[in-house]
Amino acid sequence: MIELDARQKNIIVDKIKTYFDQELQQDIGQFDAEFLLDFFATEVGVFFYNKGIEDAKEVIEDQFQSIDMALMDIEEPEPF
Repeated sequence: MIELDARQKNIIVDKIKTYFDQELQQDIGQFDAEFLLDFFATEVGVFFYNKGIEDAKEVIEDQFQSIDMALMDIEEPEPF
């Protein structure tokens, strides 16, 4: 399960409450919004977490490729 600090959790709970109010015209209480957040963090959070890892790996691989190309550009040919 994804662990959020209190500040992050409060921000997300407020967003859930606002979404329910504006999009669904339903008032959702603090407890219900926190419960919904905990449910999503437990049940689907891993998919978002893994997608973040996948995206980070892609950025790192691109950076390594860029570094490799830069090193190849400055590499001196070896005499035979």
